[in-house]
Amino acid sequence: MTQIATVERILDAGHAEISVPRKSACGHDCEECAGCGVTGAAVHARARNPIGASPGQKVVVESSTQKMLRIVALVYLIPVALFFLGYFLAMAVTDSTAIQYTAAAAGFVLGILGAMGYDRRLRARGGLSFTIIRLF
Repeated sequence: MTQIATVERILDAGHAEISVPRKSACGHDCEECAGCGVTGAAVHARARNPIGASPGQKVVVESSTQKMLRIVALVYLIPVALFFLGYFLAMAVTDSTAIQYTAAAAGFVLGILGAMGYDRRLRARGGLSFTIIRLF
């Protein structure tokens, strides 16, 4: 996966801190919407800098698509899957709607906690690995 980023500062001879604009489903046509309030949000990350980019330059960065898809699956799919799993397992055991909803909510919360734990582990290991491949 390639994205456009800005080099914020040089960390050492082979690495730089980059700022990657956060992507979302909206088109960020804020004059039309102004609903989310997320203007200019960016993610700061460490990137390998084999081309020697300087602070302030716009660059094209590449990250592991496989790792990104794993994160997306963990954050979005697993909590929903655990929600339905909790609901249907409780439905097989009892007719109580309150227990079914509680089991579904517990499954969703477990999925969110799992995603938070994975995020912490990923950050401890250095997060997503970006590589600057060329100037923009």
